[in-house]
Amino acid sequence: MTEVRGQLRFILNDRDVVLDNLPATRTLLDFLRLDRRMTGSKEGCAEGDCGACTVLVGRLKRGQLVYETVNACICFVGSLDATHVVTVEHLSAANGPLHPVQQAMVDHHGSQCGFCTPGIVMSLYGMWMQNADPSVNDIEVALQGNLCRCTGYAPIIKAGKSISAYGTVVADPLIVERQSIKARLQALKDGKRVELGEDKDRVIVPASSDDLAEVYAANPTGTLVAGATDVGLWVTKFMRDIGPMIFIGDIADLHGIGEVDGALRIGAAVTYSDAEAAITSRYPQLATFWSRIGGQQVRNAGTIGANIANGSPIGDTPPPLIVLGASITLRKGDVRREVKLEDFFIAYGKQDRQPGEFVEAVTIPPLGEGEQFACYKITKRRDEDISSVCGAFRVKVEAGAVADVCIAFGGMAATPKRAKTVEAALLGKPWTAATVEAALSAYAEDYQPITDMRASAEYRMVSAQNLLRRFLLETTGEGERLVREVA
Repeated sequence: MTEVRGQLRFILNDRDVVLDNLPATRTLLDFLRLDRRMTGSKEGCAEGDCGACTVLVGRLKRGQLVYETVNACICFVGSLDATHVVTVEHLSAANGPLHPVQQAMVDHHGSQCGFCTPGIVMSLYGMWMQNADPSVNDIEVALQGNLCRCTGYAPIIKAGKSISAYGTVVADPLIVERQSIKARLQALKDGKRVELGEDKDRVIVPASSDDLAEVYAANPTGTLVAGATDVGLWVTKFMRDIGPMIFIGDIADLHGIGEVDGALRIGAAVTYSDAEAAITSRYPQLATFWSRIGGQQVRNAGTIGANIANGSPIGDTPPPLIVLGASITLRKGDVRREVKLEDFFIAYGKQDRQPGEFVEAVTIPPLGEGEQFACYKITKRRDEDISSVCGAFRVKVEAGAVADVCIAFGGMAATPKRAKTVEAALLGKPWTAATVEAALSAYAEDYQPITDMRASAEYRMVSAQNLLRRFLLETTGEGERLVREVA
């Protein structure tokens, strides 16, 4: 039987924090600003979109201490057991010299109104510790999750390029003290389940996936929380009472990435950032798409398993994973079952998941010989935006004809959904523009999209049809020919 600890413990900058009483929905940003009066981190959007609240969170991952940027506004304190939280206040001592990142921002005039500056400083700091000589693209990726209305970003990018002129990474306190912090976190990670509070204010942090199975079976109405990139908004925007809350993001045996019979198997708590190398090495067609999932802070916190489990019709990962033939492992107690991902989504807000059952892993087969694959994301702005339409395509052409085809969309229906009528119109036909044009009318059989703030129904339908045209051009080489002719 798993031992239970009635305290949540973590390190905040240079001090130990021990909590035995905690509102289940307390965000890290509110804890910092209201409970600890640390007002450097700002609240701009309260939905993980602007980055003004960015902090670093250090976690033990596969034996290493890894620091990553996260949005404090949608990060719940209950998820922070055995972590090291670093805020902008920790970068330089009171009345002491500025940190190299801060000095670079000052000298290159990277701040105007200053509201977003602490978050930008923390994003640049997280990047610099991993890459002391970043390219412009590296800096732009690090800043995807930070919005600034004043500077136009050019001086911020100049500051990012010059940080190492003001100091060296090896001399940074988080590097110098890394072994000490690592030892402190290892001591905090004692293998016990954390339980605080009662009823709706109950916080539970299971010790392992076996412990999670036991806890969730006993508390099937509890809310499972991984990265909180969606659940956080249930609290900050919709004021929902979602306790008791069961935090699963740091369960070590849900962080596995490996191969099973040639397929890629990813644990439910693996974040987008941690999965990126494995995903893009096996499916390089997803490299650009993957970098457009949220901003860096969202990719550091959000998990593939949760993106699937919450069943959003505009979740980023289901369309490409459906097209790749992915399946998920569902677990309840000691019983597991495998479900094809496309069959998991039943209706809006309804998935094939029983009370007390959770997503344990996702398994993704390799592409077959001769198969071509692509995934496209249509948004109002390029970076850190939710899809208006997300389309994924896989086709196998033999002797000029479509031997196999799979198409799936997000944003076109109440769930992520295959275009089976369109597929039937393509199957067995020549893979040509004439075939594709003839199949476009079949979209109306598969989808009746809605009009909302992100796009009109007409826009969605036209975009989905155009993405099939694009896929044809790219897979036949016609797209490159047209580009050359226009140039």
